[in-house]
Amino acid sequence: MPITNILIVDDHPLFSMGLASLIESRPMYHVVGSAKNCSEAMEIIRENKPHLVVLDLDLGDENGMDLIPAIKAADAGIAILVLSMHDERYYSERILSMGAQGYIMKDEAPNKVLDAIKIVLTGKMYLSEVEHTRIVEALNTENLTHNRDKFACVHKLSNRQLQIFTLIGKGFGTIEIANKLNLSTKTVDTHKENIKFKLHCNTSYELRQLAVEWASVTR
Repeated sequence: MPITNILIVDDHPLFSMGLASLIESRPMYHVVGSAKNCSEAMEIIRENKPHLVVLDLDLGDENGMDLIPAIKAADAGIAILVLSMHDERYYSERILSMGAQGYIMKDEAPNKVLDAIKIVLTGKMYLSEVEHTRIVEALNTENLTHNRDKFACVHKLSNRQLQIFTLIGKGFGTIEIANKLNLSTKTVDTHKENIKFKLHCNTSYELRQLAVEWASVTR
């Protein structure tokens, strides 16, 4: 039986250990390593050429989404399954459009995680039944702006804007965000204005309140 090599990218060592144990409970899977950040992940990918990367979106100060295009650029044949604590409603379409094959939340049962791994390794897309239904319904709706969900427009944000919006919700100010993302404060302020426009916020206070609510439902 051929062995499938899998890389885990998650900055929580205990979680990585538990996930590795779960994965290797299946004799056809072998975990080639665990990475805490993007540079470690790319090094293991170059050395071990895994068939699948199981990736968290929160990697300390780094965003796991940034790793998706890097992995695909290194080897387009590597499958990517995002395993995250964030609500799939706000991230699944985004990561699929970037090249990942599936999204599953960390609160799913272990057998669901194994099912997701099996499915993406066959070349198919994995989403929960609820999320798959939601996306299909959204694609069949002519005008998504009629959606009453207050976060319906979050999908319009670029990846950088989504990072900044999330950090605002976590209580970070402009200077802190600039330092964290290696941006100028002017650039951060420009992004904030664009975020306000896309999310229909009239003031910085409205933006901050919406970001705080966003952080509370996606953490």
